[in-house]
Amino acid sequence: MNTKLSKTNDISGAATELGYIFTFLLGVMLLSVFSIWTWDIETATRDRWNEQAVEMNLDDIADAIERADEASRLGDIEYSESVWWRATEADENLFTLQLADNYLILVDEGGSLDTQVYLSGAGAGNHTGTVNLSGSQMVWICHKDGVTSIELDRPQ
Repeated sequence: MNTKLSKTNDISGAATELGYIFTFLLGVMLLSVFSIWTWDIETATRDRWNEQAVEMNLDDIADAIERADEASRLGDIEYSESVWWRATEADENLFTLQLADNYLILVDEGGSLDTQVYLSGAGAGNHTGTVNLSGSQMVWICHKDGVTSIELDRPQ
């Protein structure tokens, strides 16, 4: 018995393998694009949440300052109020609050959350105070001796 092996030019297997490779690469590309897209959405959501939390914190503090100013117009009195600082994902060690006569200013030394809130300045005294929010959960608004100030320590 004489069996002779012959060579054939069958390329259908190679075409199938190339199809598998291109399908795999297309899947990798689509998953990569999806991962980048979801990361961008998550980052934008976190940034928006931080901005809103900081804005709400500043609004609460500004409202307390306005109440202290209103109390100052009643005469020679002392007034104090505490305001809780909502947590953010920003590095609050780099946050500084400054109280000027017509503005409450947040300085973010490490990011883009610098902002300010307008105050009426309609109190019977001046505004003053600068506090670093490093680790603080509460800000105190005090009016004493004709001066409205922001502090981190509870007034005595």
